[in-house]
Amino acid sequence: MPNPARQHAAKKFPKGRRLLRHSDFERVYKQGRRHFAAHLTVFYLLRETEQDLNGLRIGFTVGKALGGAVQRNRIKRRLREAVRLGGFSPGVAVDVVINPKRSALAADFNELQSEVAKAFRVLERSLEKGKLN
Repeated sequence: MPNPARQHAAKKFPKGRRLLRHSDFERVYKQGRRHFAAHLTVFYLLRETEQDLNGLRIGFTVGKALGGAVQRNRIKRRLREAVRLGGFSPGVAVDVVINPKRSALAADFNELQSEVAKAFRVLERSLEKGKLN
Protein backbone atom coordinates (compact mmCIF):
# COMPACT_ATOMS: atom_id res chain seq x y z
CA MET A 1 0.00 0.00 0.00
CA PRO A 2 1.44 3.43 -0.95
CA ASN A 3 2.37 5.85 1.80
CA PRO A 4 -0.16 8.77 1.78
CA ALA A 5 2.40 11.23 3.17
CA ARG A 6 4.80 10.43 0.34
CA GLN A 7 2.03 10.82 -2.25
CA HIS A 8 1.13 14.21 -0.77
CA ALA A 9 4.77 15.34 -0.86
CA ALA A 10 5.05 14.34 -4.52
CA LYS A 11 2.04 16.54 -5.37
CA LYS A 12 3.27 19.52 -3.35
CA PHE A 13 3.84 22.91 -4.97
CA PRO A 14 7.62 23.21 -4.45
CA LYS A 15 9.14 26.36 -2.97
CA GLY A 16 11.75 26.48 -5.74
CA ARG A 17 8.92 26.99 -8.25
CA ARG A 18 7.50 30.06 -6.48
CA LEU A 19 8.36 33.74 -6.73
CA LEU A 20 9.10 34.95 -3.24
CA ARG A 21 11.02 38.25 -3.43
CA HIS A 22 9.38 41.63 -3.93
CA SER A 23 12.02 42.61 -6.50
CA ASP A 24 11.10 39.57 -8.65
CA PHE A 25 7.42 40.57 -8.62
CA GLU A 26 8.28 44.17 -9.53
CA ARG A 27 10.52 43.05 -12.41
CA VAL A 28 7.74 40.88 -13.86
CA TYR A 29 5.19 43.70 -13.52
CA LYS A 30 7.41 46.37 -15.09
CA GLN A 31 9.22 44.42 -17.82
CA GLY A 32 6.88 41.52 -18.57
CA ARG A 33 3.88 40.87 -20.76
CA ARG A 34 0.23 40.36 -19.73
CA HIS A 35 -2.57 37.95 -20.46
CA PHE A 36 -6.09 38.97 -19.40
CA ALA A 37 -8.82 36.45 -18.56
CA ALA A 38 -12.26 36.68 -16.97
CA HIS A 39 -11.11 35.83 -13.44
CA LEU A 40 -7.40 36.66 -13.47
CA THR A 41 -4.55 38.56 -15.08
CA VAL A 42 -1.29 36.74 -15.75
CA PHE A 43 2.02 38.62 -15.99
CA TYR A 44 5.05 36.76 -17.38
CA LEU A 45 8.69 37.47 -18.14
CA LEU A 46 11.52 35.33 -19.53
CA ARG A 47 14.56 35.07 -17.25
CA GLU A 48 17.74 35.48 -19.27
CA THR A 49 20.63 35.16 -16.83
CA GLU A 50 22.33 31.77 -16.74
CA GLN A 51 22.15 31.43 -12.96
CA ASP A 52 18.35 31.83 -13.05
CA LEU A 53 17.62 29.05 -15.53
CA ASN A 54 16.12 26.70 -12.95
CA GLY A 55 12.66 26.58 -14.52
CA LEU A 56 9.30 28.22 -14.25
CA ARG A 57 8.57 30.21 -11.07
CA ILE A 58 5.08 31.33 -10.13
CA GLY A 59 3.86 34.00 -7.72
CA PHE A 60 0.39 35.02 -6.62
CA THR A 61 -0.75 38.50 -5.62
CA VAL A 62 -4.12 38.93 -3.97
CA GLY A 63 -4.86 42.48 -2.85
CA LYS A 64 -6.82 43.47 0.24
CA ALA A 65 -9.59 44.75 -2.02
CA LEU A 66 -10.60 41.11 -2.61
CA GLY A 67 -11.59 40.56 1.00
CA GLY A 68 -10.21 39.55 4.35
CA ALA A 69 -7.31 37.21 4.97
CA VAL A 70 -9.53 34.12 4.83
CA GLN A 71 -10.87 34.96 1.36
CA ARG A 72 -7.45 35.98 0.04
CA ASN A 73 -5.80 32.79 1.30
CA ARG A 74 -8.62 30.71 -0.16
CA ILE A 75 -8.09 32.29 -3.59
CA LYS A 76 -4.33 31.65 -3.37
CA ARG A 77 -4.87 28.00 -2.38
CA ARG A 78 -7.29 27.46 -5.27
CA LEU A 79 -4.95 29.10 -7.79
CA ARG A 80 -1.94 27.17 -6.50
CA GLU A 81 -3.87 23.94 -6.91
CA ALA A 82 -5.03 24.92 -10.41
CA VAL A 83 -1.41 25.57 -11.42
CA ARG A 84 -0.22 22.35 -9.80
CA LEU A 85 -2.89 20.27 -11.56
CA GLY A 86 -2.24 22.06 -14.83
CA GLY A 87 1.17 20.46 -15.07
CA PHE A 88 3.33 23.48 -15.82
CA SER A 89 6.48 22.74 -17.81
CA PRO A 90 9.44 23.22 -15.45
CA GLY A 91 12.04 23.39 -18.24
CA VAL A 92 11.11 26.95 -19.21
CA ALA A 93 12.93 29.80 -17.42
CA VAL A 94 9.95 32.13 -17.02
CA ASP A 95 8.61 34.08 -14.06
CA VAL A 96 4.81 34.22 -13.84
CA VAL A 97 2.64 36.32 -11.54
CA ILE A 98 -1.06 35.49 -11.31
CA ASN A 99 -3.28 38.32 -10.09
CA PRO A 100 -6.92 37.23 -9.52
CA LYS A 101 -9.91 39.51 -9.97
CA ARG A 102 -12.85 39.82 -7.58
CA SER A 103 -14.87 37.39 -9.71
CA ALA A 104 -12.41 34.62 -8.74
CA LEU A 105 -14.06 34.51 -5.30
CA ALA A 106 -17.27 33.04 -6.71
CA ALA A 107 -15.80 31.25 -9.72
CA ASP A 108 -16.05 27.50 -10.04
CA PHE A 109 -12.72 25.70 -9.58
CA ASN A 110 -12.99 24.15 -13.06
CA GLU A 111 -13.29 27.64 -14.55
CA LEU A 112 -10.17 28.80 -12.71
CA GLN A 113 -8.31 25.68 -13.77
CA SER A 114 -9.23 26.16 -17.44
CA GLU A 115 -8.24 29.85 -17.35
CA VAL A 116 -4.86 29.00 -15.82
CA ALA A 117 -4.32 26.28 -18.44
CA LYS A 118 -5.25 28.70 -21.23
CA ALA A 119 -2.86 31.32 -19.84
CA PHE A 120 -0.02 28.78 -19.90
CA ARG A 121 -0.87 27.83 -23.49
CA VAL A 122 -0.68 31.53 -24.43
CA LEU A 123 2.65 31.78 -22.59
CA GLU A 124 4.02 28.77 -24.50
CA ARG A 125 2.89 30.24 -27.84
CA SER A 126 4.58 33.53 -26.98
CA LEU A 127 7.74 31.63 -26.13
CA GLU A 128 7.62 29.77 -29.45
CA LYS A 129 7.16 33.03 -31.35
CA GLY A 130 9.97 34.68 -29.40
CA LYS A 131 7.69 37.47 -28.15
CA LEU A 132 8.17 36.84 -24.44
CA ASN A 133 10.19 39.99 -23.69
